[in-house]
Amino acid sequence: MQLLAFLLIYPLLWIISRLPFTLLYFISDGLYLLMYHVIGYRKKLVNKNLHLAFPNKSDEEILHIQKKFYAHMCDNMLEIIKTMGMTVAQMDKRFILTNEHIINEYAAQNKSTVLLAGHYASWEWLLALNTRLKPKAFGIYQKISNQYFEKLLKKIRGRFGTTLIRTVESRQIIADLVKNKQNFVLGIASDQSPMLNRPRHWKEFLGVNVPIHVGGERLCKEHNLVPIFLQVRKVKRGYYSATFNVITESPRELPDYEISERFMSGLEASIREAPEYYLWTHNRFKHMGKEHKKFD
Repeated sequence: MQLLAFLLIYPLLWIISRLPFTLLYFISDGLYLLMYHVIGYRKKLVNKNLHLAFPNKSDEEILHIQKKFYAHMCDNMLEIIKTMGMTVAQMDKRFILTNEHIINEYAAQNKSTVLLAGHYASWEWLLALNTRLKPKAFGIYQKISNQYFEKLLKKIRGRFGTTLIRTVESRQIIADLVKNKQNFVLGIASDQSPMLNRPRHWKEFLGVNVPIHVGGERLCKEHNLVPIFLQVRKVKRGYYSATFNVITESPRELPDYEISERFMSGLEASIREAPEYYLWTHNRFKHMGKEHKKFD
């Protein structure tokens, strides 16, 4: 069944990836009507999340953000597929790095960096950073159930030279890179909701107390890596910019969880600036109110 699903869907994905952007966004407009007005994909969850995050906004304001979010989400879905057919020149034009010299200067000092990013604006196109940075780029990802789409997604995400490593193998691979004195830049999506049976830390995020991932911080402290908040903005439809904001050059000197909290605060500021570009279909607040529960 997995192979059959792949064989049926892959040709459509290939065709979409070869379409010009003007036609791609025409399709996105139609997809928006389907996803929002017909199917109502996770509409209740999105509405709930927005009301939790912005309790002082009116229903009309929430509805306005919600509609803009679904339009952006459809754009984002097709942009991910489009990555299969994009050239380096196209990506360089549409995903701008404002200060990549920061990463390259650390590389010249033999310092490796960890990019802490959120599911905001265009997180998938971040994997094209490898073409413009001197150190080798790695990205941590979660395995998906369909082995054929897993290979395809890995191929798409690694198309611009970024090496993808699974979460379960990341600590050993990073340790080996450090041991071999290989300079690198590591990208981690650090805003997901962690499992409660794992080490965690709680922080108020968008007004809600939630557990946050601290894996990126642990790697920085263990190997003395420079943590950086990778702030992404949507400039206009199909165009994004990314800025590297150094959290600290001395991770071991900061109190525990300070790095993670600074990242989450930076991400929250971006969301409040333009909330329609955050991934509201993710159940980010599902552990709300469970701070004092006991878990095995």
